[in-house]
Amino acid sequence: MLRVIKPKNARSKRAFEAREPKEVEDARTAIFVRGTHTGDLLNNVMKELMALKRPNAISFSKKNAVRPFEDASSLEFWSNKNDASMFAVGQTTKKRPNGLTLVRTFDGKVLDMCEVGVEKFVSMNEFKTPKSTPGHKPMMHFASELFDSHPRYIQLKSILMHLFNGEEVDQIHLVGLEHVISVTVAPTPTSLTSTAPSTSTGTASQEDTKNLPKVHIRCFTLKLLASGVRTPRVELVPMGPSLDLSLRRHQAADPEMWKMAMKRPKLKKQDVEKGLGKKRKNLEVDDMGDLRGRVHVAKQDLNKLQTRKMKGLKKGFGTEEDGEDEDDDEGGADDGGRSRKKRKAE
Repeated sequence: MLRVIKPKNARSKRAFEAREPKEVEDARTAIFVRGTHTGDLLNNVMKELMALKRPNAISFSKKNAVRPFEDASSLEFWSNKNDASMFAVGQTTKKRPNGLTLVRTFDGKVLDMCEVGVEKFVSMNEFKTPKSTPGHKPMMHFASELFDSHPRYIQLKSILMHLFNGEEVDQIHLVGLEHVISVTVAPTPTSLTSTAPSTSTGTASQEDTKNLPKVHIRCFTLKLLASGVRTPRVELVPMGPSLDLSLRRHQAADPEMWKMAMKRPKLKKQDVEKGLGKKRKNLEVDDMGDLRGRVHVAKQDLNKLQTRKMKGLKKGFGTEEDGEDEDDDEGGADDGGRSRKKRKAE
């Protein structure tokens, strides 16, 4: 556990403030860790995945005796020390060859992890095509219904998106879209059409992962061609690397920690007025940027409406008799105090 250090100068204070939680987090930093035994295949896989993640990637070139599913204390220590929230641990054994464990952390603690086995790998060097610029946001494409229905593939999709996702941006130029990471799944077997949800804790056994289809990761660069209209025609050019992965062990997130990780800050008043975030009823922003609302009230009976008592609002006001009555009510008199009504009777 790291000590809590108070900043002694302005520079260290800015460094501590940069690590504090934010409404819009910075790009996630990933650490690539080599285990005690890694072959050439696994080393090349981690090297090229790190090339896709740059500049938000840290490489641990020395061998480390780390076993994430048994003891994750080393990962938590490195996470706090390097301000990193993602790990890619490579380890090959006789039982699980070419294993790559993707670990995600929250608040310095391990949130969840997923182990995959590299079945086939094609390096970037074998594709004699242009490569993308490091640091550009990739477009992610997931092509399978399992990424929305099966819990194992839902977890893998979430981890891969957090791994390759860069900074949060509001707008992006068309030229800035340089490459695409496509993730597909082999044909879905009929046994997975009605898969029951897995438990929230524990690891999956080997029998559970034996029949799961493989995951194929392909990387492409975009080539914009003239189309005769404003929108260009897009062609995909293979860039590499090319990976075929099989699902192995996994550890789901703790429900309480997952609830804290998914918690969002309250929206500012300005964002609510602009129509951002949660949609409020009967409120809309017009083309001019003005906030307009509708108020619904119940049907009112105007006959029972209490108004100011005025002579002009009385029923039948203006007739001769009513006019005389009004003068009589006011006590108006002339000729020695005799009222108009008595004078008329005479």
